[in-house]
Amino acid sequence: MTEAKEHRTEENGPPEPESLTEKQSARRRRVLDAAMDLASEGGYEAVQMRDVAARADVALGTLYRYFSSKDQLLAAVRADWTSALERRLGRQPLEGASRAERVIDFLTRATRPLEKRPRLAEALVLSVATRDPHASAYQREVSSWMDRIVVDALCDLPDEDAHGIREVLGHVWNSVLLAWVNGHIEPERMYDILRSACHLLLDPRET
Repeated sequence: MTEAKEHRTEENGPPEPESLTEKQSARRRRVLDAAMDLASEGGYEAVQMRDVAARADVALGTLYRYFSSKDQLLAAVRADWTSALERRLGRQPLEGASRAERVIDFLTRATRPLEKRPRLAEALVLSVATRDPHASAYQREVSSWMDRIVVDALCDLPDEDAHGIREVLGHVWNSVLLAWVNGHIEPERMYDILRSACHLLLDPRET
């Protein structure tokens, strides 16, 4: 039987993490760790639900109760990864004398860990294009994480302007990461584009 045929979820999708018991949460944690390890080793194609279940030591049906698809699982991995990164960034304030420099510092510090793990970066970036509706909640988590950090860096701008700048920079960031994981640009070109975007958006706004 193929994975597609074995894939069964309730109409409303997998349960929210907050509703899980302690044992279920531990099992879900093993699944996330297994998916991240497989992605780090082989990229997007290496994350197969059967392999994740085997590495996490859970039944395939159990895995599908937590995550309805590979892309939802990878969206959850990305949300988990960004939460850990946010905690690390929170221990060291953004540096820079201008708004542009502070946001460049954020984007650089957010990108460097992905540059060091290119296969993981590939899996996380490629999963963004999923149409799975159950992945959208995790994608919103990633978006809100960028909102919190970048809006803090732009705290003296009107809320609407700050949110719009964050949204544009989020699209630029995802675009350059996608170009990099597909081999179209070198890492340093990523940082050049990010720096240019920050200066173009923010330097004219400096008072």
